[in-house]
Amino acid sequence: MATSPSNAVARKGRGATFDPDNRFAPTRVEAVDDGWWQEAVPERLATRVTEEQARSALAWNRSPDLPFDRSLNPYRGCEHGCIYCYARPSHAYWDLSPGLDFETRLIARQGLVERLEEELARPGYECRPINLAGNTDAYQPLEAERGTTRRLLAFLLDCRHPVTLVTKGALVLRDRDLLAELAKRRLVRVLVSLTSLDADLKRTLEPRTAAPATRLKMIERLTDAGVPTGVLVSPVIPGLTDHELERLLDAARNAGAMDARWMLLRLPREVAPLFEDWLAQHYPDRAAKVMSLIRQCRGGQDYDARFGHRMRGQGVFADLLDQRFRQAYRRLDFPGLPALDTDAFRPPRRQGDLFD
Repeated sequence: MATSPSNAVARKGRGATFDPDNRFAPTRVEAVDDGWWQEAVPERLATRVTEEQARSALAWNRSPDLPFDRSLNPYRGCEHGCIYCYARPSHAYWDLSPGLDFETRLIARQGLVERLEEELARPGYECRPINLAGNTDAYQPLEAERGTTRRLLAFLLDCRHPVTLVTKGALVLRDRDLLAELAKRRLVRVLVSLTSLDADLKRTLEPRTAAPATRLKMIERLTDAGVPTGVLVSPVIPGLTDHELERLLDAARNAGAMDARWMLLRLPREVAPLFEDWLAQHYPDRAAKVMSLIRQCRGGQDYDARFGHRMRGQGVFADLLDQRFRQAYRRLDFPGLPALDTDAFRPPRRQGDLFD
């Protein structure tokens, strides 16, 4: 087990226990207790938000592991504070730490609708589903204040452009009206991320996300509104949440989920030491076992970034998880999510049908 940094402290409402160095910074600072008075570390950290004028809207990827080739992210960083978040390392690109900075120093992107309008209007644009917030959650608490996600959904509805969403934020229910209109035209699919049914575990693992019972209610209410909704059981954490796999699928199906997917815990770059210290702080009795199982699934390492391996892992334990998921999926008879319509797309600024 790695030794915790001297400045590591579990703070109420925050996932990370410390700020790892920005890997792009030319220098590093290490706090050392030299016996002199030092300012006390605050128990609570306030969230600070800065604004960024977006120069582009869509982010493109060629990953064979992802079911989409383009995404749109309203916010950088995420106040949900999930300790395992694979997006944490991206915060270093903004000269911030992937640790506490990631969940307390957020960046709200401005002008996204205007940039998206420009990009969709380009002559060579080919319509395929946009994944809204492929990096951080579009329905994190900041969305209640900014409303960027809602404006983007309204614009995509006007353009008849298909969109997919993955969220663990109850604020998605605010937009049921727009999502229902998109669903009528086969333009939307929603996945609700569900990690554990243990509310106490959730409070430290994903401190500012919706409670497990609330997420099941999200599935139920979206489904009742006619929005095709599934569940993403992610991440499955060996030795900590894997025993809940079948119960999570049962609960989601009972709530109306039409489809289910799963992903193994990923620990890229700075996420590994952050997660390992979180284990030491909150589950010291299980920390060694959890890390041992993770490494068994990752070829002896904390993480394996290879395509085809990073989402599922390898080895006996990872194979067993996949078998358990497949058996439960068949038993619960998930019908699957409908295909999305890409033919109805209307490029912005084009003369529309006056009677549409």
